[in-house]
Amino acid sequence: MIGMFVDSHAMMGELVSAMLDNKELMRILQDSKFDLVLTDPCGCHGVIMAKYLNLPLVYNVRWLMAGEAHLAIAPSPLSYVPITGSGHSDKMTFLQRVKNVLMQLNSLIQHQLVVKLVYQKLCDKYLGSDIDFNQLMLDADIWLMRVDFVFEFPRPTMPNVVYIGGFQCKPAKPLPEHLEEFVQSSGEHGVILMSLGTFVSELPSDMANEIAATFAKLPQKVIWRYKGDRPATLGNNTLLVDWMPQNDLLGHPKIKLFVAHGGTNGVQEALYHGVPVVGLPLFSTNLTTCCV
Repeated sequence: MIGMFVDSHAMMGELVSAMLDNKELMRILQDSKFDLVLTDPCGCHGVIMAKYLNLPLVYNVRWLMAGEAHLAIAPSPLSYVPITGSGHSDKMTFLQRVKNVLMQLNSLIQHQLVVKLVYQKLCDKYLGSDIDFNQLMLDADIWLMRVDFVFEFPRPTMPNVVYIGGFQCKPAKPLPEHLEEFVQSSGEHGVILMSLGTFVSELPSDMANEIAATFAKLPQKVIWRYKGDRPATLGNNTLLVDWMPQNDLLGHPKIKLFVAHGGTNGVQEALYHGVPVVGLPLFSTNLTTCCV
C-alpha cells in the first residue's frame, strides 16, 4: 500500500514537472495575472504552482497527503483527538491512546516518505533549495475545511480555518419533468437513488449485473447514475441516467435510500435531507468517510 501511495504521488510529481517545464503555459498563467490559487492539498501540485507563480494560496481541504488536515495546521493532542479510522472518540483508554499515537506515526512516516521522494525534489528544482515543502504546505493563507464542526469531536483549530461543510446543501428545487414523473410513479414504495460519484461512472459488467438484478427485485423505483453498458439484468423499475440533480432528488419526499460511495458532498447532502445511506467504499478517502 505504501508503494502504491508513493507511486501515485510520483505521477502527480510528473504532472507538476510537465506543467512547469511548459514555458508557454507558464507565460500564459503569469500574464493572466490571477488573484489566487484554490487547490486541494491532497495532491500538492497546487501548492508548488502557487509558490512558483507567487500567488496567495487557498485550500479546499479535508485531507492532506496522509491524514486529516487539522492535524497539520492546529495543535492536536493525541490524548483526546482521535485519528480518523481509529474508531475512537475523544474519551480514550490508555491502550487506545497508544493505538492513536501509532496510527499518527504511520501517517507521518508516509507523509515524510512522499515529501522526500517526490515533492521536496520538485521544490529544489523549481523553487530553490532553501524552500522546505512541509513549511510551504502549511503557509496557505486560508484553509476552507470541508467539514461542519458540529460533527467533530472537540479539538483545537486556527483563525485561518473556515468551516464550509455542507455549504452546497440547500432546500430541494423542483425536478425536471421526466424525473418527477418517474419518482411519482413509485407510489407508496418510494425511490432509491444510487451514485458512485464523478470518478466512478461505470463498473465491471459482472458487478453491474449483480447490482441491477438486486434492484430489479425491489418494490421501489431506482434512479442510478451510470454511464457504462446497460446491465443485462436491469429491471423495469430502474432508470439509468448520465447526470442527476442529486441534492434535489435527496430532498424529494419520495426518496427512501441513497446508495453512495461515501464522498463528502453526497454524505453531507444526505445528512441535510435526512436520507439513510448504504455506503459502497471504493477508493481513497471514501473508505474513511463511509467507516466514520
